[in-house]
Amino acid sequence: MTQHQRLLIIDFGSQVTQLIARRLRELNVYCEIHPYQHVDDAFLATFAPKAIIFSGGPDSVTRDGSPRPPKSVFDLGVPILGICYGQQVMMQELGGLVETGHGTAEFGRAFVTPTDDRLPLLDGWFTSADGREQVWMSHGDHVSRIAPGFQVFGTSSGAPFAITADPSRNFFAVQFHPEVHHTPNGAKLYENFVRLAGFTGDWTMASYKDEAIARIREQVGDKQVICGLSGGVDSSVAAVLIHEAIGDQLTCVFVDHGLLRLNEAEEVVTMFRDNYNIPLIHADEADLFLGELDGVSDPETKRKIIGRLFIDVFQKYASQIDGAEFLAQGTLYPDVIESVSFSGGPSVTIKSHHNVGGLPEKMGLKLVEPLRELFKDEVRALGRELGLPDKFIGRHPFPGPGLAIRCPGEITREKLEILRRADAVYIDQIRRHGLYDDIWQAFAAILPMRTVGVMGDGRTYDYALALRAVTSVDGMTADYYPFTHDFLGETSTRIINEVRGINRVFYDCTSKPPGTIELE
Repeated sequence: MTQHQRLLIIDFGSQVTQLIARRLRELNVYCEIHPYQHVDDAFLATFAPKAIIFSGGPDSVTRDGSPRPPKSVFDLGVPILGICYGQQVMMQELGGLVETGHGTAEFGRAFVTPTDDRLPLLDGWFTSADGREQVWMSHGDHVSRIAPGFQVFGTSSGAPFAITADPSRNFFAVQFHPEVHHTPNGAKLYENFVRLAGFTGDWTMASYKDEAIARIREQVGDKQVICGLSGGVDSSVAAVLIHEAIGDQLTCVFVDHGLLRLNEAEEVVTMFRDNYNIPLIHADEADLFLGELDGVSDPETKRKIIGRLFIDVFQKYASQIDGAEFLAQGTLYPDVIESVSFSGGPSVTIKSHHNVGGLPEKMGLKLVEPLRELFKDEVRALGRELGLPDKFIGRHPFPGPGLAIRCPGEITREKLEILRRADAVYIDQIRRHGLYDDIWQAFAAILPMRTVGVMGDGRTYDYALALRAVTSVDGMTADYYPFTHDFLGETSTRIINEVRGINRVFYDCTSKPPGTIELE
């Protein structure tokens, strides 16, 4: 990516650092996220950023040993934007003061009032009738004294220095998070920042495709690659991208682990074979997976078992392909940040993903992950660049562990069969009402509880079902979909009437955060 203008995001451990990258990519700006402990003078000289952003983070700059950037970063002569913890570390390093307490913590929605809007960063930002701008705050510490050379350009009830800047050095710092959708006009700040930094927007999905193909060819050479194909958007785009790079050196392996939705194996295999001339192995391994999962109820244990078995299955088929040295996966940015901090940074692990964390040495394969730095909407854009049919690109996400994480508690074949049929009714309802493309992801989950019901003149004691549907842009945050009561009532009636084993239906109206999209 050295031919592009480059922006460096120094990660101090925020769970939403990747959203900063997303906002920049929407502006066709190439950026990389690197944890603070990897950024030293030698790195800065090699990377040669045109601008720098300091992310938020969970630590306190008042603590000895808390994360810091190298002091030389302030001498590069490039614009710097500090966000939340990034603002505080900038103030602390440049001669200001950060303190804890004094009743100035803010969590959630807040409003910033301008004190002086004559700042290029704020061009067109304060647009509301009352002159205030809604933002999202998440800080316990606060700046109590700004650094020399800085001025105040905006305040909030809990942050007297909500927006500060040293215009002579193009240093900017905000206490809130402009990257999250709870700051409705936050994208404008990033647009202004990259404009004043001189970015021309030279990074697009078309250029990413060409560069990714070149990287794949360089990495793989003349060796064989097997690709774990699930039929979802991620693995499908990864497979087509890799096939464009290396042609018949690629073999796809579709693993039926017994945790797929109704008729999904047949649909995926048919869909892929009808559209692409890529060797495809249909591996029926349901007995293996369900046998190992028998009696297991802990969600992390489930994920680890499934991840291990996927590797075992891929190893089994790789050994049958002469010259196979690489395993390709459709790993995305959100998978990585929720499992481990990207590139080894300081953020907190939320949950592990079956396809994150490398490969065991015994497998003898190396990873090819061409989508690892992309968000879901970027993957879809890349799919369009590659000419994938809309039926591929528009599919809702489906997790690698499949129905295992939609079946909290112990997994049984009976519960899986009930869940498959109920989920099929739910998705059919969504399609009938023309809502499928308005929803990021929708699914049913069978709950680890039975409830008493009445059907006809008889008593039932059957499972309860949870319905989930969310809207999202990138999977990092999500809102529940606002179905009408008529839709939910109609759907509940159909499921209970058509699926034996369910006598109660709930709708999950939890957003992310505080929940995750999947139940486990």
